[in-house]
Amino acid sequence: MNITTLLLFSVVALVAIATPGPTVLLALANGSHYGVRRSVPGMLGAVLSDFVLVGAVALGLGALLAASEFWFSVLKWAGAIYLAWLGIRMLRSRGGFEVPVEDAAGTQHGSRAIFMKSFLVAVTNPKGYLFCSALLPQFIDPAAAQTPQYIAIALVFAGLDFSVMLAYAFIGARAIRLLKASATRWMDRLCGGALLALAGSLAFYRRANSS
Repeated sequence: MNITTLLLFSVVALVAIATPGPTVLLALANGSHYGVRRSVPGMLGAVLSDFVLVGAVALGLGALLAASEFWFSVLKWAGAIYLAWLGIRMLRSRGGFEVPVEDAAGTQHGSRAIFMKSFLVAVTNPKGYLFCSALLPQFIDPAAAQTPQYIAIALVFAGLDFSVMLAYAFIGARAIRLLKASATRWMDRLCGGALLALAGSLAFYRRANSS
């Protein structure tokens, strides 16, 4: 893989990542609730899912999901149910600026929850696996060692994902500071409604080769 190929992949990946989806909506909501710095665990959770996703595609999981209706449906419904649960929670939110609490040992339960929420949202989305299984091989040189190429792609993908989520978190935090504190309730309702819509689209999503 040469630098031109990697740059081309970066452009394609940036367009895909910047398109509003579950993880960036969570980054936006987290930024409005906790501020940018305390939203970082959520970004790291999504970044970890990026490495899982690229690794799974490299190992052939994307091809398995494309071939197996059963496993595709399992992952699809797990993701749809989790997105719907998050969406309902956001719709029921009372808003307000929050700070994750710490216990006596200094462990941030809120940070772990933010991390896992973003990680689970991304890792249970079968559309991501199918998309990457169709996209990534186009940038892989079959004549060269594939592991270093997938590592390079994963690093670029994760870096772009983190940057985009950081921008969304900043927008969320900035918007709330410019508006009233109660505006987080409306931000939650907007993001919650979007997550429910995404859950519905995922529930009715079918593989391209499904009958």
